[in-house]
Amino acid sequence: MSYDINKGADRPPQVRGVIGMDYLTQLVKWIIGIVIGGGVSAVVLPLPGWIIFITCGMGIYIVYMGLVKRSAKQGAGGYERAQVRKKLPGILTVRTDAVYRAYVRNHNKNDLDMTYTVNELEKVFPLGAVEDHCILSKWGDLTVVFELTLPEIFTLNARYENGAELGDYRELVETWNKAIGVLPAGSILHKQDWFVVDKFQPNANELPESYLDRSSELHFNERPFLHHQCFLYLTYSQGERTRINARLTSLLKPRIVPKRALSQAEIEKFMVAVLQLTSILESSRLIKCRRLTNDELQPDRDAPSSQAGLIERYMTLSLNDTIVPLMDMDLTSEDELRIGGKYSKFFTISQVDDLPDSINTNVRIGALSTENSNVSVGYATPIGLMLDCDHIYNQYVFVDDKTLMTADLEKKAGNMLALSNFDRANTVNAGLVNSFLTMAAEKSLTPVRIHSNIQVWTDNKLRLPELRNKTTAAIAKMNLKPRENTRDAAFLFFAGIPGNASDLPREDTFTQFIPHAACLFNHETNYYSSESAQNSVRVVDRLSGRPLWVDFSDEPMAKNWVTNRNKFIIGPSGSGKSFLTNHLLRSYHTHGAHEVLVDVGDSYRGLCAMLGGKYITYSMEKPIHFNPFFIEGRLMPDTEKSEALKNLLLTLWKSSEEKTNRSEYNALSSAVAGYFTKLNAEPGIFPCFDTFYEFMLADFKAYIKQEGVKDDYFDFDNFMFNLKPYYKGGEFDFLLNSRENLDLLHEQFIVFELDNVKDHPILFPIVTIIVMDTFISKMRKLEGVRKIILIEEAWKAIMTPNMAGYIKYLYKTVRKFDGEAWIVTQEIQDIINNPIVQDSIVNNADCKILMDQRKYENKFSFVKELLGLTDKEKDLVLSMNRDNDPNRKYKEFFVSWGGQRFRVYGLEVSRPEYYAYTTEQREKIRVTRKVRANGGNYDLALKEVVAEESNQ
Repeated sequence: MSYDINKGADRPPQVRGVIGMDYLTQLVKWIIGIVIGGGVSAVVLPLPGWIIFITCGMGIYIVYMGLVKRSAKQGAGGYERAQVRKKLPGILTVRTDAVYRAYVRNHNKNDLDMTYTVNELEKVFPLGAVEDHCILSKWGDLTVVFELTLPEIFTLNARYENGAELGDYRELVETWNKAIGVLPAGSILHKQDWFVVDKFQPNANELPESYLDRSSELHFNERPFLHHQCFLYLTYSQGERTRINARLTSLLKPRIVPKRALSQAEIEKFMVAVLQLTSILESSRLIKCRRLTNDELQPDRDAPSSQAGLIERYMTLSLNDTIVPLMDMDLTSEDELRIGGKYSKFFTISQVDDLPDSINTNVRIGALSTENSNVSVGYATPIGLMLDCDHIYNQYVFVDDKTLMTADLEKKAGNMLALSNFDRANTVNAGLVNSFLTMAAEKSLTPVRIHSNIQVWTDNKLRLPELRNKTTAAIAKMNLKPRENTRDAAFLFFAGIPGNASDLPREDTFTQFIPHAACLFNHETNYYSSESAQNSVRVVDRLSGRPLWVDFSDEPMAKNWVTNRNKFIIGPSGSGKSFLTNHLLRSYHTHGAHEVLVDVGDSYRGLCAMLGGKYITYSMEKPIHFNPFFIEGRLMPDTEKSEALKNLLLTLWKSSEEKTNRSEYNALSSAVAGYFTKLNAEPGIFPCFDTFYEFMLADFKAYIKQEGVKDDYFDFDNFMFNLKPYYKGGEFDFLLNSRENLDLLHEQFIVFELDNVKDHPILFPIVTIIVMDTFISKMRKLEGVRKIILIEEAWKAIMTPNMAGYIKYLYKTVRKFDGEAWIVTQEIQDIINNPIVQDSIVNNADCKILMDQRKYENKFSFVKELLGLTDKEKDLVLSMNRDNDPNRKYKEFFVSWGGQRFRVYGLEVSRPEYYAYTTEQREKIRVTRKVRANGGNYDLALKEVVAEESNQ
């Protein structure tokens, strides 16, 4: 949505369109002085009148042309700024024997060895005290400070219906409009966004023991990123303090005590408005407010020297520094402002003629958008997170008395009409002012004064031209005219001091409505890490590659984003799907999860060997074998185990087309119960299929004969005949009589590789049941442990009608036992062709992870409908891997938690991790050979592979 800019309210009357009003005033003064000088000369000097007349005329012309040039160069208010600049103090230092408490704490004269001048900071410092979590200025201003938590970048959307914007950005602008509207006249809203270049620093004293985890920490060591914090200063000022010019600011006219203190009624009125404002902001559910305390603003004298408050950190531009040193300020240079060893420049949005004809709520990011999708950021984000240098973005809104502002504008319109004969521009501007007032009356809009500035800094003066180019380019992306401020940089810096917004000169503001101010606000911040690192996975943000810890399971449940922890992972071949899954599995394994994998692509053999897991596969030399009848401790089977065994026996007995009646089911129940009863009675019997078969042949045959069970109820001979191939000497006697792989319950990582049996009509159904039984046993018996079953492409073979009920049961029940069911697939078309998957998996997997889907870019509507994605989610899915940093190796992936929260993250790993997860055949073979050469030691193997790569 765009808001039209009315440029008439701040334009001064013109004379022939070449001289500003402030310079016109000076011209009049010069003319009067020249005329008086000419009159005195005519009396005192014996000169002809025509010479004096010509001399005076030439003097007036020279002055006029000089003022015209200055007016064109310096713009509105330029004369005032030029005169004020001459009165600025030079270098401000801190006196060692009279340290101002709001700025410097816990130091004495013996601690410092500093020179100082008469221009001590103490004399011009505008703040008086910090009390009751408020800042009090020497002018009597009262300020309340909040830290704001903003939405994460790339997560807000701009959507349109019938030409009207209905997205998040419009909601934010309207929220700020409502919030600022509750502030009383005399209030100032100062929003200050810090963007500080930081570097990722692993804790050297707490490096993980795991080689891969350590390599990950070191891979990201010193990774630069832009740290962001947002502060909101709400100031209540008195009288004309909010409308002063530069001559009356603290730098030029400091005060010791205020003229008068705010009354209790004024303070209470303001505090009620503050509560209303924060309540409105938080009601949007996009912004959170936290009020700063005394210690956060200005710690007391007894606080450690490393604990600096926000005021002190601003005065030294040291937001994240552990120790904040004392710094002097050099205001003498017209090129930059120096604060200690930091060189700073200001760029402002303070003149209405620098703005376009309209401003928007957002900016479309073309590199991440397509013809069918749209990814946007806030209108001011190009000078926020996208400006990669140390900077502060200040945004001011001055709420003046609406009646007085209206009267002033009406007066200005009248003056312009009166001067219309001098310049036709005055007539046009008068019409603009009247239209501005009309709009305010018709739409009940509140006119406010607005100012924004960007302060950039560096400790290397030679980088200032680079910062200038970056900043002006960023401002130009907003369709604004970049304006570098040099003459009034000191005033802008002092106005940015927390609680000193009223020091911003009036000539540096322009008049518009609140929505225009809100469009210029920075609305977004960096991606957040999860609140707890437990069960979290390391990924990176897509803007700078900053490492994050993201909880994919527990935090979403705790915050009601999802109702289950199940995951559905989809991505075409080559998209990094298996690579990501390896990373997720190893991360969960590190946190203690038990994992059962069903695979058909040999994607997890390396990971399994590295983690010391159990890899179960089929080959002619070593066929797959199990023992479903073995229960640790020779206990009686629970309900799930009994059902699994009966299901197994039915599968061995009958084909999927044959039906089972109630009497057959009851007979098998009796057989299973009788067998385990005999095991308890006779400890010498080893539990396996052979002894079960022998039990059936002898004990159970006698039992059904005694009970008079007829063949119509249970065909015993048919049953035994069909089970005989699995008894000793039979074709499949190896399958169910294993004396290995007995204790799968306590194996933390198990892979069932079914590629060689997935098409076998007899083995595959049996193996599938045993795999499910293994996981169900873990799910039921391992309390307080995360359990995960992952089914890779094997799901295509597993999802038979006979297994549908079982899969539905698993997906709906696993949540109650702290478990998760993951399905991984390549093609979306596979889902469409399998209604069991849609009903059992997609609808019961609240966490959906999508890899690169660009192949579906022009036909994504059916994917969106199938997966139940919103427009916002669709836009993010189609933005993946479109604008990756060429200097880093990573791939992006999309994750949605129940449609309530969704992000695009990057998966970037160290080189050892890469070789641990790789699915490239050549690389897998290379790693396997190194592992064998090092006696099975994966860490040594990976170190050698990485070393060889580095030497190539």
